[in-house]
Amino acid sequence: MNTSRFGELEVLCHSPSGTARPTPLLFVHGAYVSAWCWEEHFLPWFAARGWASYAVSLSGHGHSRQREHLDTYSIDDYVRDVAEVVAKLPAPPVLIGHSMGGMVVQKYLEQHDAPAAVLMSSVPPQGLMSSAVGLMLQRPTLMSDLNRIMAGNDVDISSLREALFHQPVDSADLQRYYSLSQPESHRAIWDMTLFNLPNPGRVRQVPMLVLGAEHDTLIPAEQVRTTAATYGRRAEIFPGMGHGLMLERDWKQVAERIAAWLEGQQH
Repeated sequence: MNTSRFGELEVLCHSPSGTARPTPLLFVHGAYVSAWCWEEHFLPWFAARGWASYAVSLSGHGHSRQREHLDTYSIDDYVRDVAEVVAKLPAPPVLIGHSMGGMVVQKYLEQHDAPAAVLMSSVPPQGLMSSAVGLMLQRPTLMSDLNRIMAGNDVDISSLREALFHQPVDSADLQRYYSLSQPESHRAIWDMTLFNLPNPGRVRQVPMLVLGAEHDTLIPAEQVRTTAATYGRRAEIFPGMGHGLMLERDWKQVAERIAAWLEGQQH
């Protein structure tokens, strides 16, 4: 792996050992995390299969610019981050967005083209409202803990387990993920809830794969199906998995499905 600076943005990169495929991949993380969530498994795995693989830490995240201004960042700022990285890549990349990153990809596609897009447990174009209501009713402690993470307060680590995982997760890994987690921009959360939702009629009709997880507590499978239907696609829901599709024990099933789909796009 190498970490490169794309201006003030942290970008983690994995290059294939041989000749790279013509289309690179750009991974966009969700709320409360940064590019590290892709480094764990996906970046090396896809690079080993020939894709030049990049993951950006959005502004205010990871080692990207101005952590101290985190709360001022909007979803549009995150879209500009993606555009900034895309402009510096050797070719237009396939965009792969998880959770909030999926919303950023949808908003990006209102203004820009892409060879293809993968939405993983993405915030639906209808926004976070129904997810938030569901959490308040069914998982009130998780909801309050997410709010406390936003404020930069320590929370019970079991909340991270509940938010991201359905499968068993090694306690040392969980502790490491917890130490790498961070607050999220209140402004971005409001944008995703109400104020800056995608206009599906303006989103470019690119090849799109829509993935979700059977036991996702944050973006339930039903909402993933809504996202897919909005864009005229069929959702694929992974059984026995939770929200953190790229970190779950069976992450490889997800990676293999994305790889097979990408290969199908090239014919």
